[in-house]
Amino acid sequence: MKLNLGKALVFFDLETTGINAAKDRIVEIALLKVMPDGSEHKLEQRINPEIKIPRQTSNIHGIFDEDVKDMPTFKEYAPTVLKFIDNSDLAGYNSNRFDVPLLVEEFMRAGFDFDMKNRRLIDVQTIFMKMEQRTLSAANKFYLGTKLENAHSAMADVQATYDVFKAQLDKYKEIAYEDRKGNLSYPVVNDMKELAKFATFTRNVDLAGQIVYDDNEQVVFNFGKHKGKKVSDILKKEPNYFDWMMKADFPAYTKKVLTEIKLQNFNMGK
Repeated sequence: MKLNLGKALVFFDLETTGINAAKDRIVEIALLKVMPDGSEHKLEQRINPEIKIPRQTSNIHGIFDEDVKDMPTFKEYAPTVLKFIDNSDLAGYNSNRFDVPLLVEEFMRAGFDFDMKNRRLIDVQTIFMKMEQRTLSAANKFYLGTKLENAHSAMADVQATYDVFKAQLDKYKEIAYEDRKGNLSYPVVNDMKELAKFATFTRNVDLAGQIVYDDNEQVVFNFGKHKGKKVSDILKKEPNYFDWMMKADFPAYTKKVLTEIKLQNFNMGK
């Protein structure tokens, strides 16, 4: 199928030293650029991250310190990546939660302002998760093998949810979960604290998830003592909180977003 494109779309994937956007680095980048006329162009390069690659990470993607010691740094290679991407939209698998935030951090660390405001982001994983039915009725049939009677009746739904939850704990208690980096864990355990970590998605404002939209479309902090509170309110009430975040070990893009929020509210006199 030929894609209906108004402008180029770049599919990309990163291999990295880890999964912390603020601290980890790219060790390999691969990009596939699809043009509006259907033509395709590829770019692939290993990168010297300028830090040690943890052995457990190397064992996953097969890239070791020796393999990248003579490769260009990201700062050296960034102009090539920027030229290749140009003003294209971006696509990947789980890219909105991992690859995009880390790529932006690398550009900012290298001194390049990679503009995200006019780029469409397409996460193929999200399409997969939304299109493969995940309704309560589907879960009831999958886990319990029965049809959900009186669907959308509040008590019937809550009872089915409870039954499905218990079935999940039984089904997955010894099943390993593999993330996109190949890390294995056993997250479905009969422990509510651990399950809460595994069963949560957020709508990020800053890519890393430190600042998110709440259910009322308000921009709120997603961590610490002000979790759930409006960012603009905290910046007005506690100016020092902004200074603390700017000096602390938060991703550069998080700090950029925070600064934009502060300037917007200051300029609007809020």
